[in-house]
Amino acid sequence: MEKPVIFLGPSLSHEKARKVFAEADYRPPAKKGDFLRLAADPDVKMVGFVDGVFLQDYPPTPIEVYQLARKEGMLLAGAASLGALRAVELEKFGMVGIGKIFQLYKSGKIDADDEVAVTFDPEGDYRLQSEAMIDIRYNLFLAHKKGVMSRQAKRALARVAKATYFPHRNYSNIIEETKSKHPELAGDIDSFQSYIASSRKSLKEIDAIKLVKYLKERSQSRV
Repeated sequence: MEKPVIFLGPSLSHEKARKVFAEADYRPPAKKGDFLRLAADPDVKMVGFVDGVFLQDYPPTPIEVYQLARKEGMLLAGAASLGALRAVELEKFGMVGIGKIFQLYKSGKIDADDEVAVTFDPEGDYRLQSEAMIDIRYNLFLAHKKGVMSRQAKRALARVAKATYFPHRNYSNIIEETKSKHPELAGDIDSFQSYIASSRKSLKEIDAIKLVKYLKERSQSRV
């Protein structure tokens, strides 16, 4: 069985990923140079790209990822975060895109990098310090679908979140500012605050798990 290299950080913890696929080589969020080193390593034939750095360092450029995607015998898959963005850019060169976020970028329903950008603790298991806009949208969608709040409140919260610089996006700030701007929606916003405290989901995590499962299946099939 081949052992894939998977760049993973805040979207899905290494601990959770190992429960899905223990044998993979989990690396920190990718930065500039990481893909060039893998392209030069003859033993690496399977790579998963989920997370990359944003503010902490320079992220891998499309050209770097392209160099790896074009390596003979390479299976390169991307999902959930920066990996989804690069997969859209490089799908025609053989990179495999996985998950809903990849599809949203590919279809043009979302197009901004800040939809997946977050800040995170660079030590340990990369604990989130801000929320991804795409995950905020996902939780607003679920809350509205479940009748937690009105469409008007959903839209107001989304507008405030989108207008917030991504390192400062967190639910407490977004909820407080939206209530200040729309006091008439306070009841709905309080309901959403209660909902998010107990029922928060992450579309990025869901897609990252799909990538890990995909590489597990492919690595086992190459035995």
